Amino acid sequence: MNTTPLLPNFLAGRWQDGAGHAATLHDPVLGTPLVRVSSAGLDLAEGFAFSREQGGAALRALTYKQRAALLGEIVKVLQANRDAYYEIATANCGTTTKDSAVDIDGGIFTLGYYAKQGEALGDAKLLLDGERIRMAKDPVFQTQHILSPTRGVALFINAFNFPSWGLWEKAAPALLSGVPVIVKPATATAWLTQRMVKDVVDAGILPAGALSVVCGSSAGLMDQLQPFDVVSFTGSAATARIIRSHPAVVADSVRCNIEADSLNSALLDPAATEGSEAFNLLVNEVVREMTVKSGQKCTAIRRIFVPLELFDEVAQAISAKLAKVTVGNPRSEGVRMGALVSMEQKHSVLHGITELLHESEMLFDGSEVALIDADPATSACVAPTLLGHRDPGQATTLHEVEVFGPVATLMAYEDEDEAWELIRRGDGSLVASVYSEDPAFIARAAAELGSCHGRVHAISPDVAAMQSGHGNVMPMSLHGGPGRAGGGEELGGLRALGFYHRRSAVQGSTAALDALAATATPLKY
Repeated sequence: MNTTPLLPNFLAGRWQDGAGHAATLHDPVLGTPLVRVSSAGLDLAEGFAFSREQGGAALRALTYKQRAALLGEIVKVLQANRDAYYEIATANCGTTTKDSAVDIDGGIFTLGYYAKQGEALGDAKLLLDGERIRMAKDPVFQTQHILSPTRGVALFINAFNFPSWGLWEKAAPALLSGVPVIVKPATATAWLTQRMVKDVVDAGILPAGALSVVCGSSAGLMDQLQPFDVVSFTGSAATARIIRSHPAVVADSVRCNIEADSLNSALLDPAATEGSEAFNLLVNEVVREMTVKSGQKCTAIRRIFVPLELFDEVAQAISAKLAKVTVGNPRSEGVRMGALVSMEQKHSVLHGITELLHESEMLFDGSEVALIDADPATSACVAPTLLGHRDPGQATTLHEVEVFGPVATLMAYEDEDEAWELIRRGDGSLVASVYSEDPAFIARAAAELGSCHGRVHAISPDVAAMQSGHGNVMPMSLHGGPGRAGGGEELGGLRALGFYHRRSAVQGSTAALDALAATATPLKY
């Protein structure tokens, strides 16, 4: 008999155990079994109908201000249980306390942000989109665009790297919009998501059906979607293609948001010199991005572009800092970087390094780093690895393959035009960061790179002490990216509400539009 606890699913307003074979979640450092998950045997049709009809109706009956207050209550519950979440993250995700905070506290912060934003929307149930527009010579007949909460359910299929933030950065604007949520966390790290949902459910904050969690296989979830539902996916480009080709999306026009692979870049101003502020800022940020959460962030820096004449100096500076990064068991004192989430992920990262080495040279070899309180043979620990290429225009794989771990490639460029061209070879990314002391160069970089990135993060000495970080996704800024990054958009302040609303034009008399406006509030970004 398997004594490893089975996590129940919360669907159709009740806790339900999955049947049949259950997947076991393991400690990625010690290899010990933690919990099991299964979604087999669940009546998904019942669960989706319950959320759509019960949860959706109850949420839409509330105003934005009332729904914002619910988000505030969720924040209180999550804050009260933070210690438990950190314990789960260490055991299940292999992260240090500092790295767990990026996920746990980042999710709570995002919820709090949308609670405040929603409160400002007031006692309304509709949003006014823009000003009225006259439709005839006589101003009595006009058109007003409005945004109404979609009468469906929001399905979230999330990645393994952010089991907390990945849930709440999507759920916050969805619940604020009045749309019920069903989350399917990645199996490898589902424990933290399930525990957070359980705490919120046990607190009785939300209406029945407003928040559900399905752990285990995602089989059958997409089949339940109907025309007014929405689906948001974070993960691999291969799975994204499957989601986009599903009949619910193709035939029923289910709204779909995708965040996929991304070869994010860091760019050093060609005018920088060794030891300059811009030089040091880039080196520090690269090391941070390579090591936070063991490089398992969709926004992490994967390609580093520097002037050819500074290639060796940057390589030496980054390598010197990486050599001081201690890797191993996150429970052990002095360990700065923990493990990847699973042995499967470790094998994927090691394979990816081998693949990239066909087109690059090794600048800092993580395989030579000794682990602290972790067995290299059985733990999922991989130390930071820096690769390099002095003529990346001749490379192909380096601009196509993302290794989702503590791996980055240093690349040289000769002038600005080559830098723009090389960065664009990523075919669309979530973020590019620019390191410069020259506002004019930053402006040129933003103009050149904005169309192929969801975010351009400019770091100059005057903002060095307060900048939020290349890889930190803040709720007031857009998250997403074109092309291979998925083509999706999340967050961006109140812009996030657009995904969960339907825009329509109301054409009528001034009196009728006045009556409509009395029930709505203008949406101001």
